[in-house]
Formats: sequence, C-alpha cells, structure tokens
Amino acid sequence: MPQDHHAPRLAFIGFGEAAEAFATGWGSERMATATAFDVKDTGLPGQRAERTGVALAASRSDALGRAEAVFCLVTADRAVAAAEECAGLLPPGCFWFDGNSCSPGAKRRAAQVIDAAGGRYVDVAIMAPVHPKLHRTPLLIAGPHAQDAAPLLSSLGMAFEIAGGQVGDASAIKMIRSVMIKGMEALTAECLLAARRAGVDGRILGSLQASNPGIDWPKQAAYNLERMMVHGRRRAAEMREVAATLDELGLPSALAQATADWQQRIGDLELPGGSEDFAARAEAILGRLD
Repeated sequence: MPQDHHAPRLAFIGFGEAAEAFATGWGSERMATATAFDVKDTGLPGQRAERTGVALAASRSDALGRAEAVFCLVTADRAVAAAEECAGLLPPGCFWFDGNSCSPGAKRRAAQVIDAAGGRYVDVAIMAPVHPKLHRTPLLIAGPHAQDAAPLLSSLGMAFEIAGGQVGDASAIKMIRSVMIKGMEALTAECLLAARRAGVDGRILGSLQASNPGIDWPKQAAYNLERMMVHGRRRAAEMREVAATLDELGLPSALAQATADWQQRIGDLELPGGSEDFAARAEAILGRLD
C-alpha cells in the first residue's frame, strides 16, 4: 500500500495472531520502525516478529518509548493489567487501541488508566477473524478519542466504523454478538458430539437440514468444531468477558458461562483442525474427551 509522508510509529503490546495479521497486512516497509513487547519474549512471538519485520523489544519501555499509536492485543483477562503496566510509559497523546475481547466495564477501567496518564484510549472491537483480511478486518471503534483516531486508522488502510462516543459502545456490540456466535459453536459440540457417540449423527444432521435448509449443516458443524479445537481457549476467555458483560447489564449469564466451559474443554485438548470432515473432527474430539 502507498506510504504516507508521515507514517505513524506503531507499537504492539502482545504479539499474537491478531498483531501478526495486522503487521503482515501493513507490510515490511511500514513495520521497519514498529516495535512490540510480549510477555512470552521467546518462541512463537519471536517467530511472528521475525516474519513481519517487527522489532521485539526486551521491555515495555523499549517498545513504547517513541510510539504514536499502540495496539494492545493481549488475552482478554490481561487487558486491564496491560493498560496499568504501560500507561506511565506512553508518550503524551499516544493512542492506545484496545482490541481485546473484553466487557465494556473492563474497557472503561482500562480507559481511565490510559487517559489519566496522558494517553488517548480507543475501544476497538475486532468483528471477524483476522484471516484472510489481515489489517482490513472489520473493526468498530468507540470512545471520546475515536474521531481523532480515525485519520490515523485510515492512513493505515484499516476498515473501521465509529460505533459511538463512549468507551464500551464498540465492545458491547462484540460481546453481545458473541453470545450467539460462540454459543452456536458450543451447541454444535453438545448436540452433535452426543449424536455421534449415540450413532445417530446422520439422522440429527438430516433433521436439522430439513428444518433449516439454508444452512449446510455438515459443513457448518465441521467449521464450528474447528473453531473450538484451534481457538477454544481464547474463545473461552472471551466468553467469560461476555458473561461479565451480561452481569453488568443485570441479566442472567448462565449460557455464556456454559459456552465458556465448552470452549475451554475442547481448546484444552490442543487438537489440530485436521480434516474438514465433520465426522473426523467429531471422532478426534470424542477420542480425547473425558
């Protein structure tokens, strides 16, 4: 993509799949000045940094010292702690793009810390898998600094919409949507793993197909299981934040909590997605499930 006369100096806190995807999309020329810090400073984060040309710093201060914009992409349960650990190290006016899958309450707590230290916090919700669109993955952004952040995100070629002027406006949309999206995955596991073990999965899938012909049920079931096999732990962490969101709204959260349990259980098996066939994935899970 064309480079702007003044490309913002970027930093990452957490250099996992999402950070690598964004960095890959922006390209090595822009990433030549980018820095990152990850608490797992060896192994996979280092490999990701090497692939994208991002300099993996030895400390948070080394990563953040000259940044104009920071993308915080850690695990959901670490988002507030990351803000607390980094706020005092940010240059004045630095944007803090919190792309973690957290409840609105957690986002507001992180925002108070960042803004009090002179940074500019932006609530970011990543609304689709980061592959294949990379930095063009759809985002929602919100908060009092969202309007000011828009030109910078545009200069990076990112696809975003402003969801509102309050921190939490973007994350609420993502969290509440996940009740359905990740909940359907958990329902797939509970229903169709039982059907497979009982030897009636063919009939169950046929009945679902007849009731909802717009969905390719074997294909969708295989996809839902793969999401849990490969990303279950991360999805479980997100669903615990979804439960917190529902609690913040004064609503029951039992289904979200149960979804987190299913996501965690299958993610903990550490199974590869493997075959794209539903039966093969179901057998792989059932072979390891307690």
